[in-house]
Amino acid sequence: MSANPPSNNPNGSPAASQGNSNGNGNGNGNGKAARRRKLMIAAIVFFVIAGALYSGYNYWQSLRYAYTDDAYVQGNLVQVTPQVGGTVVAIDGDDTQLVKVGQPLVQLDGADTHVALQQAEALLAQAVRQVRVSFANNGTLAAQVAVRQTDVATAQANLAKAEDAQRRRQELAGTGAVGAEELRQAQIAVQAAKAALTTAQAGVKAAQEQLAGGEALTAGTVIADNPSVKLAAAKVREAYLAYERTMIPAPVSGVVAQRTVQLGQRVAPGMPLMWVVPLNNVWINANLKETQLRDVRIGQPAKVVADTYGSSFTYTGRVVGLSAGTGAAFSLLPAQNATGNWIKVVQRLPVRIALDPKQLASHPLRVGMSTEVSITISDHKGPLVTDMPPTGPAASTDVYAADWKKADALVNTIVAANAGGKR
Repeated sequence: MSANPPSNNPNGSPAASQGNSNGNGNGNGNGKAARRRKLMIAAIVFFVIAGALYSGYNYWQSLRYAYTDDAYVQGNLVQVTPQVGGTVVAIDGDDTQLVKVGQPLVQLDGADTHVALQQAEALLAQAVRQVRVSFANNGTLAAQVAVRQTDVATAQANLAKAEDAQRRRQELAGTGAVGAEELRQAQIAVQAAKAALTTAQAGVKAAQEQLAGGEALTAGTVIADNPSVKLAAAKVREAYLAYERTMIPAPVSGVVAQRTVQLGQRVAPGMPLMWVVPLNNVWINANLKETQLRDVRIGQPAKVVADTYGSSFTYTGRVVGLSAGTGAAFSLLPAQNATGNWIKVVQRLPVRIALDPKQLASHPLRVGMSTEVSITISDHKGPLVTDMPPTGPAASTDVYAADWKKADALVNTIVAANAGGKR
């Protein structure tokens, strides 16, 4: 038998070598597990601290700012409607087109209204001439009254003469100097003089009544203020306005949107034809949660970022008012909360934010665009409701005032042309 070769194991046996190997392996495994636990604990601590810092930052921000991304551009949507009916013969304004106030947008056929205007002008001229005749007749009637009064004076003188002749003949009849026939003729003359006086007095009364009737139509007035002339003038104004309104102007300057009118279409008064949106006067409605409104005040500054420009441009604005009610309160079908399955929902209230006109000129916004709004609420000493009275109308136009002035000018021209120098 051969002897076994000597072992190189310093421990002197294979078993000892195996045991030593297992001990080293367990030590390495425990070290890795410990490191993993430390890393996990460190990560947890990091995220807890980061979360706390983030929550603290958000809380700090909530004390200084009221933020929402539920904010949209709003503006005045000015509806263009006809004031008279007619057939569309021309369309001068189309979608996306920039128009100026007073610029023609739609033209209606004006043939019928032009004929009506000519008729009204003729009736006014006729009324003026008739009033002129009335004024002239008053002078003639006054002269007739004077003539009739002269006739009365003559008849009174004739009656006095006849009565005197009758009295003298009556005295002479007692002496036989005057016969019965002559006395009877004197009595007949007196009766005839009385009848003539009665007729003359009736003529004066008739002439005075005619003069009073003429003066009733003209007394205290001039031609332009005469009721019949004023009535005819009102008809001219009405016809002129109807004729002028066949041209439908832009009530404000802005961009045309939603044109629905078509060439040849028969339109009625009040029918929507298109919209004009003045983009230089838009604002932001920021729908804030009711829990964010505690420190929101009128006059607070705000920053607005529009989605269309992103962070490359920030608008500066200010709070000008808070809505009188939530969006749900003014909805078509308001919520009915008096039910058994009621669930409380945080409401949102529109907050109106005015923008800088210069910024709107360089970076225009369209109605309905989405924005993000941040209101600085650290200074909340301002009012919740404005107590300043309005300094003027929120929106106005004077494009229709010119038509009325032109109508007055036309009436004055017609009256002057037919008054014969008397107005």
